[in-house]
Amino acid sequence: MLNAALIREIESAVASFEQWLDAYGETSWDHQSYYAGPVGRKAKGLYYRHRLLGTLAVAPMVASEAFLPSARCLFWKKQRLPIADAHYASAFAFLAKKDGREYHYGRAVHFLRVLIETRSPRFARFGWGYPFDWVTADGTLASDTPLITTVPYAYEAFAQVYRLDGDRQWLEIMKSIAEHVAADYQEYPTSSDAASCSYTPPPADQENVVNASAYRACLLTKAAYDLGEPRYKDAACRNLNFVLAAQSADGSWRYATDERRSFIDHFHTCFVMKALAKIEAVTGDTRCAMAIERGVDYYTRDLFDADGLPKPFSQKPRFTVYRRELYDYAECVNLGVLLRGRFAAMDAALNTVVIDLLNRWRKSDGSFRARELLFGWDNVPMHRWAQSQIFRSLSFLLSELAGAS
Repeated sequence: MLNAALIREIESAVASFEQWLDAYGETSWDHQSYYAGPVGRKAKGLYYRHRLLGTLAVAPMVASEAFLPSARCLFWKKQRLPIADAHYASAFAFLAKKDGREYHYGRAVHFLRVLIETRSPRFARFGWGYPFDWVTADGTLASDTPLITTVPYAYEAFAQVYRLDGDRQWLEIMKSIAEHVAADYQEYPTSSDAASCSYTPPPADQENVVNASAYRACLLTKAAYDLGEPRYKDAACRNLNFVLAAQSADGSWRYATDERRSFIDHFHTCFVMKALAKIEAVTGDTRCAMAIERGVDYYTRDLFDADGLPKPFSQKPRFTVYRRELYDYAECVNLGVLLRGRFAAMDAALNTVVIDLLNRWRKSDGSFRARELLFGWDNVPMHRWAQSQIFRSLSFLLSELAGAS
């Protein structure tokens, strides 16, 4: 378990990060900055169409990411990332709940107002995506295309602040988000009582991505209870059934159920189990509990190295230029808090990861390193990858510890 000295260190890290965020600002470069601009998009598109020529085209970006990550500023510009704004709103809401400070509440409200301003202008209901064109193997998603992997974080942030202040403007936005998720994403039946969902609203969609269906199942389950809308339960149940059926015999979840995207990685595994833990907390569904138990067994066995630190992949899709990922640390902490006290191996992982995070990843300015590379570190602070996620996870941890004391 986390001892008192370690908790004080976490509190100090969170306070230092707040100061860093105020000084640094709310825009940043991103993990995708190499491929967000016209040159990077063309190179990545060529890679997906013609692997040999495309490999040559993306080689300078890959080399930069491995040896000179600060050069990403040459490929694209700093931007505001909605998913990061949602994480920041959520983090400050956790801190406001913990200490009741007006400052933290005000910062949470600030980021909600930013989200209102940056919602996708292409849809009647509230949704968010990336502020750049995203080249994928299935084509290019235009900027501001809502993503089912982004929208739930905004819903949670609005719901958190609504629980703090009861302001109905947040409730109305929660209703709009829930209706967007229920109505604007395609379902793909996989059995008589199960369906996957699209990653984006059609026509630019991808089916069979497991964490996408987990996100939709979780949001619609919570919305059914938060908003008193039982009609969301059927869709949530179909997506949940897909996620449960997608779990392998060893307890793992591949990224997607197709052969093309069969890798198993750290933070996507956390996404799935986080969703199951949240659904279980709302519904008491014992199937979620059993899937989580099997998932934790795989996760703690196969997605940590001999030192007890997060491994990015248990089954890689390709060669990677890094050893460890801040995003994995953030999601490990999130999952560890949700499951705290249930699994000894998970509690041990949480303790080890937090200690390593504070000892090796925290920078003198209050921010965190982004990646441990094969040689050296990527020290470029990127709000989406994963400064906002780590700040939220540590704030969540402190809030839960305060509530348990």
